[in-house]
Amino acid sequence: MRDRLIWLGVLLYAALFTGLGALKYSVHRNLVDFGIFAQTAASAFGCFCNAVEGSHWAYHFSPILYAVGAVVVIAHSPIALIALQSIACALVAPPIAALVAARADPRTARLAALVVWLYPPLAGLAFGDFHENVFAPAAVAWMLWAFDSGRWRLTLLFALLALAVKEDQAVFLFVAGALCAWRFRGTTMGRTALAVATIAVLVLAQFYHHIQPHASALSTWSPTRFYAWTPADVRALFPAGILERAGFLALAFVPLLFLPFRSRMMWIAAAPLLEVLLSRMPTTFTMGTHYAGAWIGYVLVPFAFAARRLPSQRAHRILAFAAALCVVEFLVADPLHPGLNIRAVQPRDAALDGFLATLPPNADVATQEEAYAHLALRDPRARLLPESATAPLDACFVLIDRDYPDSPRLQEYGGAFDALVLAGRYALVRREGGIALYASSSSSASRARCDQPSSSRTAR
Repeated sequence: MRDRLIWLGVLLYAALFTGLGALKYSVHRNLVDFGIFAQTAASAFGCFCNAVEGSHWAYHFSPILYAVGAVVVIAHSPIALIALQSIACALVAPPIAALVAARADPRTARLAALVVWLYPPLAGLAFGDFHENVFAPAAVAWMLWAFDSGRWRLTLLFALLALAVKEDQAVFLFVAGALCAWRFRGTTMGRTALAVATIAVLVLAQFYHHIQPHASALSTWSPTRFYAWTPADVRALFPAGILERAGFLALAFVPLLFLPFRSRMMWIAAAPLLEVLLSRMPTTFTMGTHYAGAWIGYVLVPFAFAARRLPSQRAHRILAFAAALCVVEFLVADPLHPGLNIRAVQPRDAALDGFLATLPPNADVATQEEAYAHLALRDPRARLLPESATAPLDACFVLIDRDYPDSPRLQEYGGAFDALVLAGRYALVRREGGIALYASSSSSASRARCDQPSSSRTAR
């Protein structure tokens, strides 16, 4: 923990991904999730809600977003979210290096930290849209470092931090806590592990039986759609689904040379990996998405345990080779997708930013992903166009930017909105190039609502 080179690496990693993330934001490549979490963070001390989900409590147990909200209140900039995400991912390396250094030489620990910083799934998490999952790997790694070093108070502190990220961490910590409680039974750390497992159960009970049902009008919890398997989903497993999952495992473990499987600690990664692999939707096991945050910490800790048991010279060679494999993976399967997400700012980017700056801060406007992500932090009423062409639209204003023709929401609802314009439901207010702003032509009551945007919004 006192290695200055490790902490210099943290600073460089955080600065690099903050810069890359800021560039990605400036070229409008942050999409739906960024808008959802920007609105939730901005409303953390109010409704804790966003225009897509309504109350965020209806979907996830994420009190850590209150801390994010405090930063947003101070900075009031979308770059604050990007910086927090980058710092959180950068902080995964020090506890991994410390775990290695507890049994190995400093060079081995530094090489382990280098592998972490080069690990493509972690880079994909740092570069993706902001999400609560970005805090999980560091919280888990620091918790298990504290546990390994016998610091029971810090273990509980970091366990609480992990539990504050998302409700699935409660499941994972229950499993990990139960395993460690049995393995270290009769010791202080064994009792600490049992306490973690017990607290995890209490968090799950509180969320599923009190918080989520109270916050949601839905009869079922939305994320269950990932596990609502149908006969067609089962048939799709053979061979395509199996090959997709095998590819995911290769991308996750080849850069680590499968070292995590050489440690018994790998059992703690079983539940997080099953969460993503048992999904019927490939989104969960696609590199570059926020779902990697669920399992990265639980995989890198057994990686550290395995690396620190290797003889020094062999560890140096193996870890250097692992770092090289990480670089190779970036070359053949880069989760950052730089060709899509990293480019120079174009005139259409500046035009959209300029147009959005002219909108009132509380406008009830429906739009596509690129504009929604940039409006979200300052406009609690900004929302997305509907996903389905048959869905109703009651927004006061609609903003369409056809200079971004690949926008999924524009492709899904653009034709239906054109029909609403032809029917006289919406009238053009202003047009600048490919950007067009329309206002509702509905009843006088609706127009009164639109002319007087509320100063705050409640969860829907």
